[in-house]
Amino acid sequence: MGHETYTKPLVKVDSLTKTYGGGRSVRTALNSLTLDLKPGKIIGLLGENGSGKTTLLKILAGVLTPSAGTATIAGEKPSLKTKSLTSFQPDASVLPNSIKGENAIKMYADFFPDFDAAKAHELLEFLGLETSLKTSEMSKGMREKLQLALAMSRHAKLYLLDEPISGVDPASREALLQTILKGWNPEATLLISTHLVTDIETVLDEVIYLHQGRLFRHAEADELREEYGLSLDQIFRKEYSNVR
Repeated sequence: MGHETYTKPLVKVDSLTKTYGGGRSVRTALNSLTLDLKPGKIIGLLGENGSGKTTLLKILAGVLTPSAGTATIAGEKPSLKTKSLTSFQPDASVLPNSIKGENAIKMYADFFPDFDAAKAHELLEFLGLETSLKTSEMSKGMREKLQLALAMSRHAKLYLLDEPISGVDPASREALLQTILKGWNPEATLLISTHLVTDIETVLDEVIYLHQGRLFRHAEADELREEYGLSLDQIFRKEYSNVR
């Protein structure tokens, strides 16, 4: 998309490993992952179920701790300090079940000093979502719209979005992508995990493919399309069929 390129990475991941369980039942979610992510980029995080996408996002968000290796954001390990720079939208709903949209905006304004309530109202109006509705009255897609608007209304340095458009109908996905672009600070890094590669392909500057917790490929989106002569979704399907 031609966003401005910065030379210094915002996010540095070095030999990052995350395991669960122990003994014979140990499961490796991330395996010696090394990445540098620069500001000014929208980056697609792609891979099959169980490839480590959500684990990586949760470590960067400070929700999980690594088993080995390091991850830093602006030179700091994930902590309260980096949480103030990071806007994380998990795949699961994090809002109370009976909260009104307008009260969710107030809650975020209380929690996050960088939250822009006016922007949240603007994004929800763009999405056609009534702030008087309670989350218990919303469909899964409507709750995703609310959570995305809240996440993108922070003036963050790093946005982490885990499957932000999976629960909405195809007709609404374009509106959600526009919400991401409207809310995003173009000097920030936006890392978006998704299975819906075709739907987000047009907004991506870079792509990270994970496979079984390892880095499979990290490259500029245009570079990949030129190399393969295929769309990002076609590359994803082709390469993953070869490594299964």
